[in-house]
Amino acid sequence: MKKSWKRISDWERWPFYLIYAPLGFVWLYYAWKAKAVWFFSNVNPTIEFSGFEGEPKKEMYEQLPVHLYPETLHIKAGTDFKDVMKVLMNSNIKYPFIVKPEIGMQGILFRKIELEKELSDYHYLIPVDYIIQEYVDLPLEFSVFHIRYPSQTKGKVTGFILKEYMYAEGDGMSTLLQLIKQHPKAKYYKDEMHHKHKQHLHKILQKGEKYVLSIAGNHNRGARFINLHKEIDQQLCNVFDNISLQAKEFYFGRYDLKCTSIEDLKKGKNIFILEFNGAGAEPNHIYDCGMSYIKALKEVANHWKDWYEIGKINKQRGIHHWSFIKGYRYLRNAARFFKNLRQYDIQY
Repeated sequence: MKKSWKRISDWERWPFYLIYAPLGFVWLYYAWKAKAVWFFSNVNPTIEFSGFEGEPKKEMYEQLPVHLYPETLHIKAGTDFKDVMKVLMNSNIKYPFIVKPEIGMQGILFRKIELEKELSDYHYLIPVDYIIQEYVDLPLEFSVFHIRYPSQTKGKVTGFILKEYMYAEGDGMSTLLQLIKQHPKAKYYKDEMHHKHKQHLHKILQKGEKYVLSIAGNHNRGARFINLHKEIDQQLCNVFDNISLQAKEFYFGRYDLKCTSIEDLKKGKNIFILEFNGAGAEPNHIYDCGMSYIKALKEVANHWKDWYEIGKINKQRGIHHWSFIKGYRYLRNAARFFKNLRQYDIQY
């Protein structure tokens, strides 16, 4: 009975569409005001569909100053593996490094590569374009949600979190498999955990020993978010105002990045942006902070209001919303694409 009640009351574990269902009327309200179902589609004009879903990461990286993101190679599907190795050897990227689909989401097929054999296996498995990216070995990973209105030089930071990768901690007696079964988050990903860590499942971790189960800083991959809203100040806003202005037209989205400390981040030092998630970015500071479901819905609704207001301004600038049929077809194709990609994620 207690387990059933916890499953019901723990809204963060509900299916995505169930969490957002009560906001349907908010969507309809702004769609009616904008006279466009996809009223967010012109919010970030230089990213396909404003970065709501299915956009190539190359679009984002090409708009950022080179020193702000890790060295990145874009690999076309079907490229001869020997040619991939030539490109890799001519770069400054060394093992280990990160690979991920050019069009991806929720950490699907996000992997850390230690050996050439692992890259070969990944290359021959994945049927789509992918990215090889320098592994940034900095101690802290953050998410910063930044919003700036067109023609304005100052924006606002609405969310600031520190990410903690999902890990198991040893007690000197239990195997990794037993620790996974007891883990508050990993137990919901048993099949994935068994597949990825099959060589270590029967290893007994020493007391206090930490074993990282996932290096993907995504909530749906078990990462824990620590809300740093008290650290949001003008200094932090200035850093991301500056980054936003250097990019072509980033007005709404979440920066996922690594840095050495909060202090350095506020000084604009030692920043490596891993990704910019556009209109489809969740305000992920609603998770893991004890926020009530009602307050979380209000926070999302406030961000949708910014969607509408920025889209309205951009429409006045001559940047129009996508038509219903164009957006519908785009999302339908993206859904098919990600469904296919998930099948490969299970295999590797």
